[in-house]
Amino acid sequence: MLDLIIIGAGPAGMSACLYASRAGLDVLILDGSAPGGKLNVTAQIENYPGLKPTPGPEIAFTMYESAMNFGAKMAYEEALDIKDHGDYKEVITAKQTYQAKYVLIATGTKERQMNLEKENELVGRGISYCAVCDGPFFKEQDVAVIGGGNSALEEAMYLATLCHKVHLVVRRDVFRADKVIQDRLSKVENIEVHFKRKPKEILEQNQKVCGLLIENSDDQTTEELKVNGIFPFIGLDPMTQCAKSLNIVSENGYIDANENMETAVKGIFVAGDVRNKQLRQVVTATNDGAIAGQYIASLK
Repeated sequence: MLDLIIIGAGPAGMSACLYASRAGLDVLILDGSAPGGKLNVTAQIENYPGLKPTPGPEIAFTMYESAMNFGAKMAYEEALDIKDHGDYKEVITAKQTYQAKYVLIATGTKERQMNLEKENELVGRGISYCAVCDGPFFKEQDVAVIGGGNSALEEAMYLATLCHKVHLVVRRDVFRADKVIQDRLSKVENIEVHFKRKPKEILEQNQKVCGLLIENSDDQTTEELKVNGIFPFIGLDPMTQCAKSLNIVSENGYIDANENMETAVKGIFVAGDVRNKQLRQVVTATNDGAIAGQYIASLK
């Protein structure tokens, strides 16, 4: 039986792994994707203390090396369910069932969809939720970015370095992004901002995106943007599917925890963006993970 299973290999999970395995615990990380979580789809991280602006994937790789440095193991499997048996827990994947004394849920969040017809079928055919991953496919073309927060503006500016023109579609009449990011955006000449607009219909031709119909929030008139790519950055939803049977997921979809990252179920912990909290950043995720890893180690 393992000491600790960590579900999720983002900054929170890797930080917890580092602290727990360094303290001597037998740790396994489960994640169906590459270690790093959203770091892998972030062009630059420029607000992590002590680091100069650094590509997200570079930070992810360094974190992974550190996390694995004290004997922890990783399995590329998605956790489907968690069973609480009192003094031990079971984590069920499609391949097998793992047992551990403690489980840390660090599954993070996923990008929210626009909920438009044809959206799912056109993913990879013009719709993408990762500008860093797919931006180069749209070099010298026109694209649309949906959203008014930090992520949307940062991704729009990244795409502007590759694309002919970027249409930034914002539901409200103001940005939600930090002022420093807004100031930076205002200097980019090939970004056109469409305030008080929302996506209404995805236009396609030959099973590929060829445009986006946007609607004016004031008078419901529509306008067609001729774009080859659409990048929605309209929010995030917590990934708590594996925790549903534990009855620890709150009404807003996130998981509550105390200052030691303990949930309402003894032996089940939570850390990172999936936790109910105000600020979701890499630095707060690593903070959660460090607290959880160290505290779990103290229980051994």
